[in-house]
Amino acid sequence: MGINNQMLRIKDVANELNVSQKSVRRYIHSGKLKSNKIGGVHRISETELEDFLKSSIYDKEPERELEWKKPKSTKTDLINWMDISDEWDSPQKSIFTSADLFCGAGGMAKGFELAGFNQVCGLDWFKEAGMTYRHNFNHPLIEGDITKREIKDKFINTIKKQLKGKSLTVLSGGFPCQGFSMSGSRIVEDERNSLYKDMLEIIEELQPEFIVAENVKGLRSMLKGKVEDKIKNDIKKLGYDVNVTILNSADYYVPQKRERIIFIANRIGEKNHHPSPLLESGSYITTKEAIEDLIKLKDKKEFNHVRTKHSDDMKERLALVAEGKSLYDNYSDSWKKCPWNEASCTIKENHGGVNIHPIEPRVITVREMARLQSFPDDFIFKGAKGKQMVQIGNAVPPLLAKAIGLAIKKTKQD
Repeated sequence: MGINNQMLRIKDVANELNVSQKSVRRYIHSGKLKSNKIGGVHRISETELEDFLKSSIYDKEPERELEWKKPKSTKTDLINWMDISDEWDSPQKSIFTSADLFCGAGGMAKGFELAGFNQVCGLDWFKEAGMTYRHNFNHPLIEGDITKREIKDKFINTIKKQLKGKSLTVLSGGFPCQGFSMSGSRIVEDERNSLYKDMLEIIEELQPEFIVAENVKGLRSMLKGKVEDKIKNDIKKLGYDVNVTILNSADYYVPQKRERIIFIANRIGEKNHHPSPLLESGSYITTKEAIEDLIKLKDKKEFNHVRTKHSDDMKERLALVAEGKSLYDNYSDSWKKCPWNEASCTIKENHGGVNIHPIEPRVITVREMARLQSFPDDFIFKGAKGKQMVQIGNAVPPLLAKAIGLAIKKTKQD
């Protein structure tokens, strides 16, 4: 074989097969190459690799399947793709730092932490999300209203104290955007968008090297694209180059088709890189892969796994809902049943109308929501059950954030 290790890394297998690491991942997730997960990382035994090499599957594998095609953009985006596959399984700890506005429970923070960043501070006003954040992280959280000067100052000063004179590498935030409207040919903002302006103010004062701004896909079409253009122009006025596109979380091992618009900007003269997809639609992590084992697990409050008790009538109604469809015709985004053998539909918390379990006649539990958002099992949510679901539904999937973090990290290292 030429490799002496008993258990091989994806990188080792890619070298042995003379293909990309993305190809090896596709072999694994299509079931063609067997692997074992050790500490959450894929390992392939020499025997399994030998069986794969001898199989007709490998002999007949068409060359075109070994090539990755760049995803089509919904706009004429100028996208610089960064291959992060070589660092995905075992990211190295770095000296780079990150902080998070509108941090919620900490999906973005967890992702950047997984990518090897040193998270230095978060800011949010949501009390229960703050309880969750403090339970899962050791760095400071500033809890309060970002529109108040004293809260801004506390966040900025906390970061500066943590950095000891160094520059912040990344400031991220999923900002609200509903307060844009048109007055003639000019975009105006109402009071709902004060949070967006507060974010720009903090960027101007902190001068991070990179900015990552995340939002719903629908922002792209707001006012026929003028809102997106305004955001890019506002960031450019602060001295940053900006690139933007839509990323699908399922491309980065999140068992959920969740598309988000991602702005990446920097002021240090580098290209902005978005992470190249690691998976294709035929090899996405499925709902079944993500949560099947939890069916046999009894309710466990400390693990955020407590089933909702439904009436017999409601159970019958939930059982009859088709995968991908909603219990209510007029609420298509709530009470939707997750597909079992595909990546889940987008996980949401719409005033209690959470997703329906594909196998059991009930809505999914908090832990099942967390799995479908790619939160690790040791990430524990605090507050009442309903508040926990809101936190997860609003979160950035940690593995999407990890991919973005790795792309920025490699940009800095190259």
